[in-house]
Formats: sequence, C-alpha cells, structure tokens
Amino acid sequence: MNPPGGGDAGSAAPLADRLRPAVPDEVEGQERILGPGTLLQTAFETGRVPSLVLWGPPGTGKTTIARLLARHAGAVFEPLSAVTSGVKDVRAVIARAKTRQASGESTLLFVDEIHRFNKAQQDAFLPHVEDGTVVLVGATTENPGFSLIGALLSRVRVVVLEPLGDEALARVLGRALAEDERGLGGRIALADGARAALLEIAGGDARKLLNALESAVSLAEAAGADTLTPAHVAEAAQARIVAYDASGDDRYDLLSAFHKSLRGSHADAALFWMARMLDGGEDPLVVIRRMIACASEDIGLADPHALRLALDAWDAVRVLGRPEGELAMTQACLYLATAPKSNTVVKALKAARQAAKDHVDLPVPIHIRNAPTPFARSLGHGAGYRYPHDHPNAFVDQAYLPPELAGLDLVAFKEVGGERETVKRQAWWRRLRARGRGGESRS
Repeated sequence: MNPPGGGDAGSAAPLADRLRPAVPDEVEGQERILGPGTLLQTAFETGRVPSLVLWGPPGTGKTTIARLLARHAGAVFEPLSAVTSGVKDVRAVIARAKTRQASGESTLLFVDEIHRFNKAQQDAFLPHVEDGTVVLVGATTENPGFSLIGALLSRVRVVVLEPLGDEALARVLGRALAEDERGLGGRIALADGARAALLEIAGGDARKLLNALESAVSLAEAAGADTLTPAHVAEAAQARIVAYDASGDDRYDLLSAFHKSLRGSHADAALFWMARMLDGGEDPLVVIRRMIACASEDIGLADPHALRLALDAWDAVRVLGRPEGELAMTQACLYLATAPKSNTVVKALKAARQAAKDHVDLPVPIHIRNAPTPFARSLGHGAGYRYPHDHPNAFVDQAYLPPELAGLDLVAFKEVGGERETVKRQAWWRRLRARGRGGESRS
C-alpha cells in the first residue's frame, strides 16, 4: 500500500519515490509558500484547492505538492505529462472527471511540464477549469509568463518554488539515511566530505540528491563498504548518462553550465554549451531566457545594453527561426560573456525585500500618498508634497520614506563598467539630499 501522498514504500521503488513527502510538513525548503496564511497552507487546511501553476526548478516538490493537495481535497489525482500526452489524453481525463462530478466526486488534473503543451492543447483545458469539472494543477520549470497562454494564466494562481538550500537538502539526506521503512535504515555511514559532495551534486534538487545517494550507496555496498566516501559519490556522478536529454536532468546541467560560463566571462565555454544544447534539439527560446536572466542578475547596471541585446535575440529568433536566428543568439552570447559583471541588482532587491519584510507596518508618509478624490485630500493626503520639477535640477529635499527609515541604504554600487556612471549619479543626488536644499550647483 502506498503511503498517503507518497510513492511506493517497497524496497524495489527508487529511493526518491519511497521518500516522497507523505504530509505537508515533510516538504522541505518551501517555507515561504507553505507557511501560515499562505495560499497552499489554506488549501491544505480547508480542502478547497484553486487551479494553480507550480513554477520552479526540478526536484523542488511540485509533483509532491500536487499529490498532497489532491489528498487533502479528497479529489482523485489524475496525472498527465505534457511530454507524452496530447489532446486525446486530456479529453479522456475530462470524460472521467465529468462522470465523477455527476456522482459528487472531484478531480485534480495534474499536468507535468505544462509549458510543453501548445496553444490548442492549453485551450482545451479552459472550459473545464471554468465550469469546475477539474481543478487544474500544472507544473513547469519555465516562466509561465513566457510559456502559457494568457487565457489560461488568467484562470490560475502561479506559485513559485525555490531551489532547496543546503539546510533543507541536509534534512532530506538525513531522513534518507536514517528512516527504516522508506530510507536506508542507517545501514551506511558517511565519510568526511561525502555529505558536502552529495549536496554539491544536488544543486538545489532533492530528487537529484536522492538519486545520487542511491547510486553511490550501490557502488559502496558492491565493494563491501559500510561507509560512503567522496570517491563513491564522484564515481556515481560520473556514471550518469551524458547524452543530452531535453526532458531530463542533463538539460538543467547544461543550462547551468551555460549561465555560469556567461557569469564567469568565458565566451568560448558559453558558446560551446549553447551549441551543445542547440544541436541536442533544445528550444532556442529556453537558452535565450538564461541570457535574459543573466543580463540583469550578473551584469545589470555594469552594462544595461546587455539586457536589450538579450531581448533582441528573443525577438530575432521568433521572427527568423532557425538557423538565421541563431546568429543573433551568438551575438548576444558573446556580448554577455565579455560584458563587465555586477550583481548589484540582485543584492539591492534582496536587501529591499528584507527591509520591506522587517518594516511591513510602516505607513506611507502622508505628503506622498495618493490624493485622487476630495475625500482623500480632506484627510491630508498629498498635503505638503513639493513637485521636483518646480525646483532647480528637478530636485527638492523632502522625505520619501517613513521617519523610522531615514537614511535607509539598500544599494551598494560597484565601480565597474557602466555602473561607474551610476555611482556618480547616486553620489550627486545624495550630496544634494545631505545639503537639504534644492541643489543649485554641482559643487
């Protein structure tokens, strides 16, 4: 008998399936979306599940969460893979769901890799989601804003899952090693360095962690060892299939290698990994999405033109297709790899979110509140606001933050590439602000 929400508990099942979380509390690394008051936690508590798209990297719990939602809703779990299924399969599921609906049963339709369905296939869901025949839960590793049609997006809630951090992965590893029924039952120990090697291989993916552990344990036990060493882990990692599989883990390894090569300013490596993916049949737009992400994450203000060039490559591929569009991709790849690098944007957003979390209750200063109606103005909204364009240099010293946050400093600009000019501009505005006047001169 399968554990609730989990996989086959029998010893013949893969470790990753046996250890699939059976209750929401066993889902690791997703506290942000499973905490008190969140959409998913409320769905678990009430059994009322809205149609969702779970967006996140492999091995972060998308399928598990879908199974648990079905269980807590008392719904029949109907899984489909967009890689192997078509409209005919969707119609068959809908027919079964309608039969259940007539007898008071509900159906949760889970579509893995939902972004791989084309427009017509995605359209096929719409009427049945609207009339409640099914609750649709899709899983995707691709940005839904790029890969799903607008009509479907408007009918679902998007929930973003994060890669698992080392602490969460370590807890998964600990359970795998210790649990008797579902795990390894303490039959093997970890030598120094083996744990770190496993976590590094995982790269935020619990499934990859457990698969690597299971392979390494098999190698160790075949050699008569009762302790897992870093050498066993390395040998297991090297034994994976190296042929490119656009639906498997190797896809994400190559995307990771490509992005890291761009970040590391190694143009030849970036071009090599890009060619590997394209020759393996990867969708060029998947590769360009990595470039768009890199342009802000790793270059940012050091060369703002990088983002524009990555977006231009996106447009070129959509207009020209292959192979002509690949020249625009190469142009963008080489530009991004050789551009100056800065992660100021990433750090600034992280700092801003932390500040917003720490000061969530601070009110907006009354003089910069919106005042669209006489009633709002009667409450003082907007009173005392000074319009910067009425002052020299389009600047006037006034508070834009609550008093408790006066002097808030979130951004640490770097003296690199074009960001040097941003440093100068930021310093100029700060000097004016410190003087507490309209900024009549640059001296």
